[in-house]
Amino acid sequence: MSSGHRTGRMLATAFLALVVLATIVTLPWTLSRTGENGTGPRTFEATHPVMALQSPSWVDPLGTDRLGRSLAARMLLGGGISLVVGVCAAGTALVLGTMWGMLAAMAGGRVDALAMRIVDVLYGLPSVLLVVVLAVALEGICERLSIESGTARMMLDLGALFVAIGAVGWLTLARVVRGQMLSLKTRPFIDAARVAGVGRWRMIRRYYLPHLAGPVLAYTALIVPTAMLAEAFLSFLGIGVREPLPSWGSLAASGLSELNPVRFRWWLLVPPCVLIACTLVSLTVLGEALRVRLDPRQADAA
Repeated sequence: MSSGHRTGRMLATAFLALVVLATIVTLPWTLSRTGENGTGPRTFEATHPVMALQSPSWVDPLGTDRLGRSLAARMLLGGGISLVVGVCAAGTALVLGTMWGMLAAMAGGRVDALAMRIVDVLYGLPSVLLVVVLAVALEGICERLSIESGTARMMLDLGALFVAIGAVGWLTLARVVRGQMLSLKTRPFIDAARVAGVGRWRMIRRYYLPHLAGPVLAYTALIVPTAMLAEAFLSFLGIGVREPLPSWGSLAASGLSELNPVRFRWWLLVPPCVLIACTLVSLTVLGEALRVRLDPRQADAA
């Protein structure tokens, strides 16, 4: 690995560590309630109309939005929400892709062919459209259950978001797992275990899963930035994270609405867009480095 790659990996690690640390350390502040007795709104949603659309200053380092809410608090909490959605969506894709690929490879024959044709069909459909359809469908279910507001609705919205994103992000992982499984099935130690009478599920647990862990984790790491980009896009469209919860995508959408030929309130748009871009690049760099390190074929080629 060249020095340039190592420098890029170090910068990406430092940036992500800073983002994660900042979002975690500031949670007691961003989620704390305002007011004398702590009965007011939380810091990230507290409005101050007289301070609306203030540019960055010592009092508010990132300025305020149209309702006078602190953009620093909303940016910190929004970063945590975007990261959580990305990681949870990647976890959903990990479970679905691993199970689908393993079952297809173990079954073989027509079952394998049918499972892979389903994956091919889903590959041919626009992934963004599928995410939008799933998100809208899950939102309709919430409305049918008469869950309109409150913490429960916020949690359901977030859950529906990462389920919808993860439900279309498992296709590549399913192919990777199936390919690895078919390769392992021809290895001598698998033949020896089969001759020794080792059961199918025990063979999966003791022989297949340990050899699949490296490539699967490497490709899962590459799903996180894709999931975060999908969340930002959906929030930008108004389908993802809903008010009063912030995310970098929803903050960028709010900032875009403030663009006008008279005055450019840059602090509403530039910071969330820069953070989204830097985080996606950092996650992609680390995911690619992890894939090269853990995938034997890539490691040999490197």
